[in-house]
Amino acid sequence: MGIQCGIVGLPNVGKSTLFNALTESYVEASNYPFCTIDPNVGIVNVPDPRLEQISSLSKSQKTIPTTIEFVDIAGLVKGASKGEGLGNQFLSNIRQVDAIAHVVRCFDNDKVVHVHGQVDPAADIEVIETELILKDMETVQKRMEACQRKAKSGGDKEAKFEYDTLEKLSTHLDSGRLARYFERDDKEAVLLKTYHLLTDKPVMYVANTNEEGINKGNAYIDAVKAIAAKEGAQVVTVCADIEMEIGQLEEEEKEMFLESMGMEQPGLHRVINAGYELLGLCTYFTSGEKETRAWTVKQKSSAPQAAGVIHTDFEKGFIRAEVMHCEHLFEHGSESAVKEKGLYRVEGKEYVVKDGDIMFFRFNV
Repeated sequence: MGIQCGIVGLPNVGKSTLFNALTESYVEASNYPFCTIDPNVGIVNVPDPRLEQISSLSKSQKTIPTTIEFVDIAGLVKGASKGEGLGNQFLSNIRQVDAIAHVVRCFDNDKVVHVHGQVDPAADIEVIETELILKDMETVQKRMEACQRKAKSGGDKEAKFEYDTLEKLSTHLDSGRLARYFERDDKEAVLLKTYHLLTDKPVMYVANTNEEGINKGNAYIDAVKAIAAKEGAQVVTVCADIEMEIGQLEEEEKEMFLESMGMEQPGLHRVINAGYELLGLCTYFTSGEKETRAWTVKQKSSAPQAAGVIHTDFEKGFIRAEVMHCEHLFEHGSESAVKEKGLYRVEGKEYVVKDGDIMFFRFNV
C-alpha cells in the first residue's frame, strides 16, 4: 500500500538513532543539528506472531510479512515555516507521509546538545506544532486567494463553498489549534483531504529516554503523556540507544537481553504496531503450501478492496472470498478441521475484512 509514517522532532532528540534501530540501517546520527538533510526511507516488517504460526500449520515454503515505511525527516527548528534550517524542504517531506511519529527528547545528557539549551518536552512539542500550523496557514491563505477570485468573477458556487470552508479553517488555525481538531461535515472532509495539511495527519508521540527512564519513568515522560492525553494521542516510550543495541544482537542473545531489562519485546515493536494502529490499518493473510503472506488493508475494507491489494485484477474480477479466521485455525489445527466445524465461510462483495482473516479469492477477468 505504500503506507508511510514520518519521524519528526527537533534536532538531537534521537530521530536518526530510532530510525536506524527500526530499519536496521545505519544512516548518520551525530551530535549536531541538521545531520539528516535528505529524508531516509526504510521499509520495516510489521511484527506479527500469528504469521509464523499460520505458516507452520500450512507447511508453507515461504513466509512474507507485511510492511510499513518509516521516513526519517530532518530536525525542525523555530522558523522552519519561513525557511529556517532548510525548513521548507523538510516540511514538504512531511506533507508526503500518511502519519507522524513525533520524537520528543526525555533524557538529560550534557554530551548531547539540546538545540534550545535545555530539555523541555512541552516547549519542544509546541515549537514543532507551531511551525506546522504556520505552514498550513500559508497553504490555506494561498488557496483562499484563488477561490475568492473564482467566486467573485463567475459566481462559482463550489469556489464559494471552498472559500467559506477555508475561512473557518483559517480562523481555527490562527487560534493555535491543529487542523485535525477542526470540526467538518462529510463534504468539507472530502475537500480538506485534497490539501494534505501537515496538522491534519494523525500523530503519535515517541518519548525517547535513557535506561533509567525506561525502568522508572521521569518527569519528562510524564509531560509528554499529559499532552498526549489531552489530544487523545498514543505515547510509546523507548530508549533508542538500547534499541540499537538490541538490533545488533543474535536472536538468543536478544531474548536474554530483553529478559534482563524486564521487557517482553523490543520497544520498536510497540512503535511499529502503534504506527500501524495510528494509520487505521489491519492485517489479513493468504496461506498455502507455496507461501503464507500478511497483507495490509484499511480497517473496514470490503473483500474486493482487500483483493485489490494483491492485484487490481483481483478486485475488478472479484467473484467471492473463502474465509476463515486465524484463531479458528489455531484452535482446530488445520483448514480441513475448520471446515468440519462449519467455520470456513464463503463471502461476497459486501463482506468487511476482519483483522486476522485468512482469505482465498475467486476472480475472473
